[in-house]
Amino acid sequence: MTTWQDASQLQLDRLRRAWRGSALPGFLRWWGGELSAFVPVRWRAAFAGGERWYAIERHADGWRLRRAGETFAVGEAGDADTAEHRSAVLARALDEADPADRRIALVLPPAAVLRRRLVLPLAARDNLRQVVGYDLDRQTPFRADDIHFGVRELGEGGPEGRFVAELAATPRAGLDPLLDELAGLGIHPDRVDVAEGPALAGVNLLPPARIPRRADRRRRLNALLLAVIVLLVVACMSAWLHNRAVALQAMRDEVEAMRGDAARVKDLRQRLTDSAGASGFLARKKTDAPSVLPVLEDLTRRLPDDTWLERFTLNGTGQIGFQGQSPQAARLIDALKGAATIGEPSFQGTIQSDPTSGKERFYMQAKALMPKPEPVAAKPAATPASAASARATPVATASTAPAAAVGQKEASRANEAR
Repeated sequence: MTTWQDASQLQLDRLRRAWRGSALPGFLRWWGGELSAFVPVRWRAAFAGGERWYAIERHADGWRLRRAGETFAVGEAGDADTAEHRSAVLARALDEADPADRRIALVLPPAAVLRRRLVLPLAARDNLRQVVGYDLDRQTPFRADDIHFGVRELGEGGPEGRFVAELAATPRAGLDPLLDELAGLGIHPDRVDVAEGPALAGVNLLPPARIPRRADRRRRLNALLLAVIVLLVVACMSAWLHNRAVALQAMRDEVEAMRGDAARVKDLRQRLTDSAGASGFLARKKTDAPSVLPVLEDLTRRLPDDTWLERFTLNGTGQIGFQGQSPQAARLIDALKGAATIGEPSFQGTIQSDPTSGKERFYMQAKALMPKPEPVAAKPAATPASAASARATPVATASTAPAAAVGQKEASRANEAR
């Protein structure tokens, strides 16, 4: 055998030992036996399979064939008969078994076999036959070239780091003629074993070169069926994955369509929100901003007649800023104290004299105290013309009050000029 075959055979031997050493084979045998009790006898006979062992033994007057484990013979071929007759007798006896299941063991008498119990290290388990073959000269009284031997691992527990095996050896001079004679009768044994009553000992003395090569058609059929099963499983899985992919793509298309609808709805909602916000912007600005007219009214009433303003500002936070001229600007803070709409008046920067008018130029800041008006709900039936007039009314009022204040200031300046 090649190196690759040796390695593969070594791996197979390891797997076989692991399988035999596990509890699964015994469980499967028990389970199969329990289930077979429910199967009719005819069906059991029709579907019965597996190896069927026959034991062939050499006696003084000829060959005797029996089933392994049984004592009565199923066929006998005497030396007095011709070789053709003996071959036909043995062939008829073996015809009861399927050739694919039929196995033949040449059984040697115990006296013709040397058997020894060996204790070996665990490292020798992977290549047991080769390891024992190196030590045949010490374990047997024969030379290694003069004997055929077999070795098997026993199920006994050995010392730590070791295991127990059995060596069986027989002289070549006694075994080779028997094998040649059986070959002439058309029988090629699958093993050479030792008798233990009607059963077999389980050790194989057959040389590896004489092991028959059998074409196991059932194994090939099983391998073909296994390949078909694998292909069918792969096909089923592929079909399942394809169906899932198709369903997933359909779901994605539906989600994309719904996403487009959702985007359009979101856009419409945003446009509606923007429209509502734009329509309420002016109302909110009017509601949030402080009223200008009360502040201007209060400021006009409290400032002296000889004081006028050049600039007035009121921002949305209620901060008031105004700049103007007055003969005595320092008195303006006292004048603005107690105002209902103006609070915290203060000067910003310094008071400076204006050489043109002879008055003091000032810049003041204050805070609008006028409370914000309550928001008025918009009438649903308001027309665009009425809304425009409503928006124009505060502007006109606000512009009228500053005009009156400016006219009053001009009159005061005319009186001073006189």
